[in-house]
Amino acid sequence: MHTTGPQLLLLLDCETTGLDPDLDQLVEVGAVLFSVPHRAVLQQLSVLLPVEQNAAEAINGISPAITHCSIAVDGFMALLVQLACSADALVAHNAAFDRQWLDPLLVTSTKPWICTMSGISWPDLRPNPSVTALALAHGIPVWAAHRALTDCSYLAQVLERAPGLEDLLAEGLLPRSLCVANVSFEQRQQAKDHGFRWLPDRKQWQRELTEAQIDALPFNVTRLEPPPC
Repeated sequence: MHTTGPQLLLLLDCETTGLDPDLDQLVEVGAVLFSVPHRAVLQQLSVLLPVEQNAAEAINGISPAITHCSIAVDGFMALLVQLACSADALVAHNAAFDRQWLDPLLVTSTKPWICTMSGISWPDLRPNPSVTALALAHGIPVWAAHRALTDCSYLAQVLERAPGLEDLLAEGLLPRSLCVANVSFEQRQQAKDHGFRWLPDRKQWQRELTEAQIDALPFNVTRLEPPPC
């Protein structure tokens, strides 16, 4: 049994009223405390946060009216911080999005984040799979989406079933460089197949990569950001 990697994970997901943390609001937070050695959920919780409007209601199905029915919101937040402090790592699918909203709440800047979308190379799946694709690939039925605790539950079930989980988590903790794919227009499918995303405003294919992933690419990249120390 591995004992050097993270033993306790806090799986996190949030729903928001939009995409901009400076303009929009958190509307729901879900969290699942997960034991890696036992492959088991230890605690789970979720809460709706009061908002007056929700421009993303068509996506997450959360009406502003029901957000005012939540109780013990302050107690939930205190417990969320306690769970985050007890965890060895914080985990989210598309962690770059979730941590924009959650880092200021959790006060756990020293905790590493693992992204199950872009930070782990899931066997037999294309890079950057959706939560739905990840769940179905592990034989987990998908009955709903875009509610915070539901997506955390899917992720927990994936971790329960994933072979070689400790190695996957170790990969998720490796330092990464933000890279641009040096490909021609005719080669753009190669970049897409290797998980790069097209940014139209910059006219670049970008992805964060480990050194091993960079070495394995069939094309060259330019590093925009070095890996963190």
